[in-house]
Amino acid sequence: MIIRRKALPRRAILKGMGVALGLPFLDAMVPAFAATTKAEAPVRLAWFYVPNGIDMRHWTPAEEGPLGQMQGILAPLEPLKQDLLVLSNLTANWGRPLLVGAGDHGRALAAYMTGVQVYRTAGADLKLGVSADQIAANAIGHLTKLPSLEIGLEETRQAGNCDNGYSCAYAYNVAWKTETQPLPPISDPRNLFERLFGDDIAEPPAAHARRLAMRQSILDQVLGDTHKLESNLGGTDRRKLDEYLTSVREIEQQVERSEKEGVVIDPGMEKPFGVPPEFPDYFRLMTDMMLVAFKADLTRTSTIMIGREGSTRAYPEIGIADGHHPLTHHMGNMQMLDKVRQINALHLKLFAEFLQKLKNTREGDSNLLDRSMIVYGSGLSDGNVHTHDQLPTLLAGRGGDFLNPGRHIIYQRETPVANLFATMIERVGVRPEHVGDSTGRLAGLSLS
Repeated sequence: MIIRRKALPRRAILKGMGVALGLPFLDAMVPAFAATTKAEAPVRLAWFYVPNGIDMRHWTPAEEGPLGQMQGILAPLEPLKQDLLVLSNLTANWGRPLLVGAGDHGRALAAYMTGVQVYRTAGADLKLGVSADQIAANAIGHLTKLPSLEIGLEETRQAGNCDNGYSCAYAYNVAWKTETQPLPPISDPRNLFERLFGDDIAEPPAAHARRLAMRQSILDQVLGDTHKLESNLGGTDRRKLDEYLTSVREIEQQVERSEKEGVVIDPGMEKPFGVPPEFPDYFRLMTDMMLVAFKADLTRTSTIMIGREGSTRAYPEIGIADGHHPLTHHMGNMQMLDKVRQINALHLKLFAEFLQKLKNTREGDSNLLDRSMIVYGSGLSDGNVHTHDQLPTLLAGRGGDFLNPGRHIIYQRETPVANLFATMIERVGVRPEHVGDSTGRLAGLSLS
């Protein structure tokens, strides 16, 4: 048998003046001699962190086992329930105030993905641990343009820029590269777009300034490479490439519209210029870019903070002018509880939309959701009394035929949530001795 087809490199990119655009997974990236076998696309890991806890009365399914009709705030996930695991009784033990701490909210976030004790003693440096996503990124990050991607839907503040450095570092950062170095999330859409698609290092300063002044599209700059590549692709790959480039163009246009509007959406807090005026549009824009980053294999590990811990964001889009955090201290007030429920439901509706987009994005003979493991959760359960056990935890996707979703699993009380994260990163080939306070793999998740 004579094989003449030349495979396209997995990390092939389109290049233009000062920019480089990654490509989605194409059939042409499968070596010719392996064309008849199943192409193994990478598994992506993502964590969606929700601040201020959840109204658990409207969260937990009534029974363990196969998921029935999704009720309460989980109702938007009904069409996706066969792609979900609801995991009950997981705990972030070190979020509790066992020693001098950084406040319940700071500890909840800081301990969530590190699984270690949060230190805040007089005169001491910040000390925490490496978060689960960064343990994975340290091992597999060299395979992609970006080792990891940190996204936030609220402005990041650094330790030196506010009255209480500890609270700022802990409450604004979920990803920690070392025990003293957080990785601040990107909250400005333009900055996120340019981090994913721009190549400012290779671009001369004068050319970069000209491009920004002219608002020249990144796609326009790689047009020549695009035409050259298309001439060597089959019909299916040309369609995939067209769909991918269309999605990049749409994001460019969303960013441009947001910058023209330049509306601040969070009263009382400084917001980066160009954030969409309504939170749902902000969420969709940033998660659309996360989707493209996964599709083009720019990164395989990402975190997104829906808000900082203690967030006081209001949601006028759904008629709520009160701040989120004050509402969670409801003291049993049913009107306040109802508003918390509405905020929780909005977040989950937007999360469901994102999951559906992943599911609709084909990759080889599968889709992006099937090739992902995505956590949606919080370091607090009851925001009113700041409890750190029985955490709200969803795990979406199949991790490449690894997970067996469509179920509600109830674990023994005090099972570390770090066990879940250790299991996830082991799926991508990373096997640390432990992740924070993990005690082993989380049982019952997989098909085996």
